[in-house]
Amino acid sequence: MNIELAAQDSGTALVNIEGRLDAAAAPNFKQQISSAIAGGNVRLALHLAHVSFMDSTGLGALVAALKAARKADGDIGIVAPSSQVQKLFRLTAMDRVFRIFDTHDEALRQLRPDSR
Repeated sequence: MNIELAAQDSGTALVNIEGRLDAAAAPNFKQQISSAIAGGNVRLALHLAHVSFMDSTGLGALVAALKAARKADGDIGIVAPSSQVQKLFRLTAMDRVFRIFDTHDEALRQLRPDSR
């Protein structure tokens, strides 16, 4: 799994994730997201278009990231999830928990604190 964080403004960041988000990758994902939040990037747009596979551990890592962001008065948006991730979100009703956006521009705009 590859994770790239691009900080924007107002504590907002775009996080591009590629590869598998599974039991093997989840600890690294959680650590990087925790570091981003601790660094002040509390509103994260997670771009999941290139996530080829996500299992229940990866989904749990996303939920943990959402809880951490909200505890820091932030939020997480999901951007352009791959078809496999979309199916998993629908099966687990996580599409009702996470805000899902078609583009990273839309997500970043909606996640900014002045858009609430």
